[in-house]
Amino acid sequence: MFQALVNKYNVSGPRYTSYPTVPYWNVNTFSLQKWKDSIKQSFKESNDKEGLSLYLHLPFCESLCTFCGCHKRITKRHEVELPYINALLKEWNLYIDLFSEKPKIKELHLGGGTPTFFSSENLEYLITQLFKVSELADNYEFSFEGHPNNTTETHLQTLFNLGFRRVSFGVQDYNLKVQKAINRIQPFENVKRVTELARKIGYTSIGHDIIFGLPFQTEADVIETIKKTKTLMPDRIAFYSYAHVPWLKGNGQRGFNDNDLPTGNSKRKQYETGKQLLEKAEYLEIGMDHFALKSDTLYEAVKDKKLHRNFMGYTASKTQSMIGLGVSSISDSWYGFAQNVKSIEAYFQLINRSIIPVFKGHILNAEDLIIRKHVLNLMCGFGTSWLTDEMNFTELPEVLIKLKEFEQDGLLEFGIKQISVTKKGKPFIRNICMAFDLLLQRKKPNTKLFSMTI
Repeated sequence: MFQALVNKYNVSGPRYTSYPTVPYWNVNTFSLQKWKDSIKQSFKESNDKEGLSLYLHLPFCESLCTFCGCHKRITKRHEVELPYINALLKEWNLYIDLFSEKPKIKELHLGGGTPTFFSSENLEYLITQLFKVSELADNYEFSFEGHPNNTTETHLQTLFNLGFRRVSFGVQDYNLKVQKAINRIQPFENVKRVTELARKIGYTSIGHDIIFGLPFQTEADVIETIKKTKTLMPDRIAFYSYAHVPWLKGNGQRGFNDNDLPTGNSKRKQYETGKQLLEKAEYLEIGMDHFALKSDTLYEAVKDKKLHRNFMGYTASKTQSMIGLGVSSISDSWYGFAQNVKSIEAYFQLINRSIIPVFKGHILNAEDLIIRKHVLNLMCGFGTSWLTDEMNFTELPEVLIKLKEFEQDGLLEFGIKQISVTKKGKPFIRNICMAFDLLLQRKKPNTKLFSMTI
């Protein structure tokens, strides 16, 4: 029965880190001025109450991992570090100029690329300069992505001293054949070293990222990877489906042939087996693709109904405003989205002209805001309701008709003006969100824009 559902629902669909999703942004009505007005409005409403989130995209990597869909620049020249950091600081000051008071930083995340490509001295300079014009919010959370091969004890200690308490390490898979296919040779000993170092230093949330559906990967490989992961007991685990979208990401995902990838059926079996192993090890499923121990803040956020999702993924710290600095970063004011230029050269040119380096975006209308709330409710709490007028929209009756099919398949249950996703339905949460996605339904893409949902 489950296999029949996989065959039925395994279609191309968004991961819903935002609504509207990026391909459906109305870029024709967007402008930099509208974006500035949007972020200023959000700042006035939320800075005193909760502060804002800050995402810094550090795009440099010394080698290309062929599974990666992120925007990056491959180089071994570390003299690129300081000019890029100075450009980030200039961009931050362009935002500071929009605000009527010092921003309070609730959440700060260093992503990439490879943040630990940068020296610990340059990372310290970046963070200390950021806080010369801003201050800390209450219960702030700082995190970064570390590459197990090049994260040093000095990196970990320096960032810890600056307030970082959460770190995630990209593991992917421990099978050497898989690692060679994705060009990510990374022994278990390296992951063990940085995990134990982080724990010794005092990090309170250590995460491992594991991917299923990789080239040449088998169910046995997933079992072995999770078996080794359990010996280290990270606080949280992201267990992602490999998103194979080489038509969008260029040559970076063409280091292997399509027929080297597991089939849809075997890929789903990898996930189900991995999920069972994680649950046996007392990891609890959090939202989509995430698992955490009860001691982790992500589990606490679920328990307190405060889990949030944005372009940084799932987070325990909800803020109305999220500013992304650096090439390709996406910002979110709640009322609008804006993405920075993707070329480092174009980014430098705009920054040097004192222009916020946005090249496209979307300002949400009233309908967008309602649908966004429903999608967030589903992605973060596996349910949503329309008990109040503010959660109603014109096409809700048509959406409910679509949801009835999910009910018939046992994937969700209807209550009084509400739905809740069943345990059986959790793997199909993206499909359920798609029933609410009016923009997707009104304009089906001519080409494949998204990865497969299952």
